[in-house]
Amino acid sequence: MVEGRPPLWLDGASLTARDVAAVARTLGPTDVHLDRAALAHVERAARLGADLSTRRAVYGRTTGVGANRDEHVGEDAEPADTAGHGLRLLRSHSGGAGDQLDPELVRAAMLIRLNQLLTGRSGVSPRLVHALADAVRTGARPVVHRLGAIGTGDLAPLAQIALALAGEGAWDAAPPVAASRPEPVAVDAGDALAFVSSNAVTLAESALAAGTLDVVLASSHVVAALSYLALDGSPEAYADPVHRARPHPGQVRCAQRMRHLLGMERTPPKGRRIQDPFGLRAFPQVNGPAIDALETLHRVLDVEINAGAENPMIAVAEDDVYHHAHFHTAYVAGALDHVRACIHGVAELSAARLGDLVEPEQTGLRAFLVDGPPGSSGVMILEYMSHDALAALRQVALPVTLGSAVVSRGLEDHASFSTQAARATTEVAIAYTRVLACELVAAVRALRLRRRNVGVAAASAGPAPVEEALARAEEVLDPRTEDRPLADDVAVAVDLLLDPTWALV
Repeated sequence: MVEGRPPLWLDGASLTARDVAAVARTLGPTDVHLDRAALAHVERAARLGADLSTRRAVYGRTTGVGANRDEHVGEDAEPADTAGHGLRLLRSHSGGAGDQLDPELVRAAMLIRLNQLLTGRSGVSPRLVHALADAVRTGARPVVHRLGAIGTGDLAPLAQIALALAGEGAWDAAPPVAASRPEPVAVDAGDALAFVSSNAVTLAESALAAGTLDVVLASSHVVAALSYLALDGSPEAYADPVHRARPHPGQVRCAQRMRHLLGMERTPPKGRRIQDPFGLRAFPQVNGPAIDALETLHRVLDVEINAGAENPMIAVAEDDVYHHAHFHTAYVAGALDHVRACIHGVAELSAARLGDLVEPEQTGLRAFLVDGPPGSSGVMILEYMSHDALAALRQVALPVTLGSAVVSRGLEDHASFSTQAARATTEVAIAYTRVLACELVAAVRALRLRRRNVGVAAASAGPAPVEEALARAEEVLDPRTEDRPLADDVAVAVDLLLDPTWALV
């Protein structure tokens, strides 16, 4: 057992996207155990795949791939040439183009692919499964590059991983240095396509982005609660009778969370307006869809992470092989597009609340939360920073599912582009965190000024947990209120927003 970390049990059926994100972000050795029943199923599928290949044409095993599906491997060829079919396929598909993938993404992809193989539907050899498990255990990572997938299988990245396991690909030597690399394993005609017939890299990036959004969406409630205090918000918008009247699950959860953070279950605070601007008043109605969309994404990812999606599928129970289209990831692409669209709406509300925080009529403070001589700019630049990040977010929030591709001489005539959707979702998570960080810096400054300035009423005395969150924010954010560069403040706020212990106060 790796010290300080619980063992990870893989059975091809119970791994979640949240598990993947947690393991991947802890680089280094991991105590991985493979379910014995799952391994037995892997062995049976491997034997059946080899047997079926002697009885009928099996795509990728006895034939070429893509538009070469009608070319039969072994015809007019020496036996040695037939045995090299698997390596030739991996070499040809190992693109190795684009940026090198981050270590945590490679680690997440390896973990997902290992779990998928344990479903026992690929027909891949047990030795390859054990080699991949050894790499995950030791923290060894192949060098993998980004380009080579359009949502119908991560062919190029997974071919690079497989080649490394076969002894031909490169291993990442960047710190933390892995304890060891698995011994090279032989790859035969039944292993190559079986290994790369997966969207594990796309699922890995999706899982990591979803894990980030889990935390940032939780933080968004805390930031909105702080802005609520600074703006003397009205409690009516979050009241239970309101949300029972239109009980969308995410909206109800958001309103409950706001009531909890602000202590409304005990003594509802009194607002100073009959109703607030949309940034506060519509927060549950806009944040709720994002919560629901993210939960939908997690459900889709959990299915995919535990799926036997390889084409062809070796079906042990039926003693047969099936050719199909499980490589197509329309579910993943659609769920990612939906999440990004919903996050864009929530980010717009954050920018709107920031606009309220710099408005004297809303806070009772000087414009731009100035605390200096006339002509001072205070936090004026935060609006520009927020809208810059929001513009970047808007660009990557556009749906990828409106595009398609026709490749391989017209045989493969549709693509989901879930790979590109996953990349865009990573960028959305980063941009949204920056938008929210600008609001957090302004909200904390407003609350500090309201406590300190003579003649300005103190902010609402919100009980824990929002006061606990404010105290932690004040510990790390620079208390100086004179005009000065605010880049470091925003960077500190980003770190705080990504801290689960702060997000879930």
